[in-house]
Amino acid sequence: MSGWPAVVIVLAVVVSAVAVASLRIVKEYERGVAFRLGRLRGPLGPGIVVVLPGIDKMVRVDLRTVTLTIPPQEVITRDNVTARVNAVVLFRVTDPVKSVMAVENFAVATSQIAQTTLRSVVGRADLDTLLAHRADLNEDLAASIARQTEPWGIRVEVVEIKDVEIPEMMQRAMAREAEAERERRAKVISARGELQASAELRDAAVTLSESPASLQLRYLQTLLELGADQNSTVVFPLPIDIIGPFVEGVRRIRAEGLQQDAPGDGVPHIRRVRSDE
Repeated sequence: MSGWPAVVIVLAVVVSAVAVASLRIVKEYERGVAFRLGRLRGPLGPGIVVVLPGIDKMVRVDLRTVTLTIPPQEVITRDNVTARVNAVVLFRVTDPVKSVMAVENFAVATSQIAQTTLRSVVGRADLDTLLAHRADLNEDLAASIARQTEPWGIRVEVVEIKDVEIPEMMQRAMAREAEAERERRAKVISARGELQASAELRDAAVTLSESPASLQLRYLQTLLELGADQNSTVVFPLPIDIIGPFVEGVRRIRAEGLQQDAPGDGVPHIRRVRSDE
């Protein structure tokens, strides 16, 4: 009878040790996928869960967003340009049971799928699209990766192309192209300015021609501007409307003289003009 208390104490200690060893604490951002004798029990947690030693086995699954960096990939674009492209993928587990049952290691599998999809999507685009329209490529990458990881209980949230490295020769060619484009724009802007200036000058000339007084004021302003500096040259502007009748009279006299010098028989004659005429 004296041995029973010792046995009870030993059993109590063993049961207590087993009970303590069976307790697991699952954090709020985790879930436990438990197997009892190889059979799935389902997701456990968060909080305190019971896992019998030697009978149950639990796999912890983190439900937080995982940042996955895709190493640089050698890619040949559609226009046969070699580039090195790397990206970042943000994903998280939405179904812990599928992430354990459907794939051996969902993180490694997602990384491999992301690398192959990156090469495939970028290879279908040309270099200009890769450099200027990354948002569209990011959407295509996210959609392609999500279609393959959805059966694993993985949700792809963001896929971003981080950096694009192109050969140095291609960089120089792009720099020359950009410089030529800037020169073209500068010439177009200069031509448009000349066109607008000529239109304004035409309108100003029409306005001045309709108002002789304005034209006289413009002459006086020009004289004032010329006299502002200490110049030795004196300029007297002569309006066209003053010398216009004189020029027209000279032309008329010359035309009448040519008509008188040309007889009707078609034989040219020389007309002597005296000095007193």
